[in-house]
Amino acid sequence: MTHTPTPAGRGVVLARAALHASISDPALDAISFLNEVMDRYPQAISFAPGAPYAGLFDDIDPARYIARYSEYLATVKGRTPAQIRKQLYQYGPSKGVINELLAAALRRDEGMQVAPQALVVTVGCQEALLLVLRALCASEDDLLAVVNPCFAGIAGAASVLGVGMVPIDETESADGGASLDWAQLERACLRARADGKRIRALYVAPDFSNPSGTVLDLAARQRLLALAEREDFLLLEDNAYGFTAAPGCTLPTLKALDGHQRVIYFGTCAKICMPGVRVGFVVADQAVRDQHGQLRLLADELASLKSMVTVNTSPLCQAIVGGMLLEHGGSLAALSKDKGALYRRNLTLLLAALERHVGVNGDPAHGVHWNVPAGGFFVRMRLPVAADAALLDQCASRYGVLWTPMSYFHLNDGGNRQLRLSCSYLTPEQIDEGARRLAAFLHGELVRRKPAMLRPAIGSLLSPVEP
Repeated sequence: MTHTPTPAGRGVVLARAALHASISDPALDAISFLNEVMDRYPQAISFAPGAPYAGLFDDIDPARYIARYSEYLATVKGRTPAQIRKQLYQYGPSKGVINELLAAALRRDEGMQVAPQALVVTVGCQEALLLVLRALCASEDDLLAVVNPCFAGIAGAASVLGVGMVPIDETESADGGASLDWAQLERACLRARADGKRIRALYVAPDFSNPSGTVLDLAARQRLLALAEREDFLLLEDNAYGFTAAPGCTLPTLKALDGHQRVIYFGTCAKICMPGVRVGFVVADQAVRDQHGQLRLLADELASLKSMVTVNTSPLCQAIVGGMLLEHGGSLAALSKDKGALYRRNLTLLLAALERHVGVNGDPAHGVHWNVPAGGFFVRMRLPVAADAALLDQCASRYGVLWTPMSYFHLNDGGNRQLRLSCSYLTPEQIDEGARRLAAFLHGELVRRKPAMLRPAIGSLLSPVEP
């Protein structure tokens, strides 16, 4: 993390131990690491950030998209120029202004029967996670189950809000498929009840999860919905990477399968539009009954919370997203089609480069194994030694390549011998060169500790890079 020192003898000095405990939570360090690591090693090829490919922004024209959305407001909604200016430049409704466009896209692309009133447009998906956790977890007796390993943002949000987390381990089958430890989840529900608590919700990313790149198959999705109904908890479905699935290989989202409003669905425009707009959304169509017996949507309650946090998501940023959607026929799938193809290409290139430079996946001669996801941004690699910050520092400083320790994404002590490789941010040439450097690192540092671990052929691939 970056720390700015206070000049000696000037100003108040606060005790960090007297601040909220979340300030010292490792989850916050993980987010800071991902944001800052490339600045610490500017010459290194970085497989660390899960950021979109920068080349996709070359032809971005925000003014054009705002104009397209303004035209829509004038011709479809019948707004006058003064009304359009007010919508774009003034404070806006906490729920958002592009809800109709998003709801129509979700119906068309995902088969979700969702009303615009059930959406809240947020300042990125991270705000949506915070709002939902704040609304659902009323006391320390309300626990959040989290598929483990997980996106550091959900762990950080829970920590900031003081929400207790229960890790539910992800499992892998022999064919590389993913599922959950169902027995562990059921035990967690039983244990919570025995302690006078409850599992309020389970956070899950069924499609190419961050950090594992895994996918829950249809049977697992249906089983999870049934278990949530039986044990009476909600499902928080995060779908940041589903758009990277190959054509014809998509699975229905949990929300599309949801017949009992058990699923709260989170979406983001960071990957399919651009992160700079900071636009996400949440579908929260659950009914909430107040003390007078009146029914409201959970989305209404989230909007009330949002009005005290960010007030509203920037109407100009929403207009950019709205214009991009309109230019693609109102379809999120059409908007993300070319981007999804680019990320699948990058993933294919990374997997091929690992085979070419490191060796056969899982070969006992080198003791290194990685999963082979069909989409998403990430590959998980297992090493025969601890993949910690010290090893990363050696890899970056001596070999010029960066990765992320998987331990940053675990809620317990797991992932210590694993690392995450992200291919989204890099060019094809950087992916190949980065894999060559990684192979040299595996030989140069790991073979020194276990001489028989890697094949001798790896040693001839690349020498350490000059600092």
